[in-house]
Amino acid sequence: MRYSFMMEHVIHTIPPIVSAESETLILGTMPSPKSREQAFYYAHPQNRFWPALALALGEERPATIEEKTALLLRHRLALWDVLASCEITGASDASIKKPIANDIPALIASSRITRVLCTGATSARLYTRLVFPQTNIPCEILPSPSAANARMRLEDLTRKYKLVILSK
Repeated sequence: MRYSFMMEHVIHTIPPIVSAESETLILGTMPSPKSREQAFYYAHPQNRFWPALALALGEERPATIEEKTALLLRHRLALWDVLASCEITGASDASIKKPIANDIPALIASSRITRVLCTGATSARLYTRLVFPQTNIPCEILPSPSAANARMRLEDLTRKYKLVILSK
């Protein structure tokens, strides 16, 4: 499948992964075209979120949606994105216009979440501007797992994830 890299209006349709026991919420910005196509988070094969997260948690890399979901829930992690909709070109966070936030305060209220981690600077900036005023939970920034963040090797990404995620 070829992707159009023109500005398009995108609506987030992937439900959050969360349980009543979740304590930490990890937020991306908006699902990429590949993630929207597969209806699951960080689905692009070159994205390093799942390998870095698994290594940081001392677990094997999950392969299926069920294994990825179980990995998150086993460690009391929740996963979603800051935005419910926006205008975006491809997967370029830098191109985002007209951002509308997901109902993150309601998600937090339905769980034990007391900590928010954002995967990348854009996610953190949008969370801080659009959501933080309602939650009063400051976010911590994880490096972007995108292949576009090529200056960071998987080992370095894993080390940063481990440092942030396990520093409760």
